Amino acid sequence: MYQTLNLFQVSGAMAEHAGQRQAIVAANVANADTPRYQAMQMPSFQEVFARDSFGAMQATRAGHIGAGENARLRTEASLRLAEPAPNGNTVSLEDEMLEAVAVSREHNRALAIYRHSMTVLRTTVGQR
Repeated sequence: MYQTLNLFQVSGAMAEHAGQRQAIVAANVANADTPRYQAMQMPSFQEVFARDSFGAMQATRAGHIGAGENARLRTEASLRLAEPAPNGNTVSLEDEMLEAVAVSREHNRALAIYRHSMTVLRTTVGQR
């Protein structure tokens, strides 16, 4: 039931996106000393959500136009443009720490949206 509510889909997609971004940050930090490693990055959830058709109207029945399309967000990592170190590595630990904080905030925001939505549903049903 909760998967059909758009607010739960968005908060779930936001949490999933934060997990993917955190994995990229972890990979960048793990390869901070690897020669010629190119740091990766992902766009923010806001950019992905605005670019993708996730927020658009969706088909709810098989007869609707576009019913076979998947409503998941399409996210892809890209190379981060940065000044390379003498060994060719472009990872900046300071930038990665800032990115990790931003990702943590994004994930906490997704959880807060989910919790608040559950509270609204419980209140509507009469349970608190």
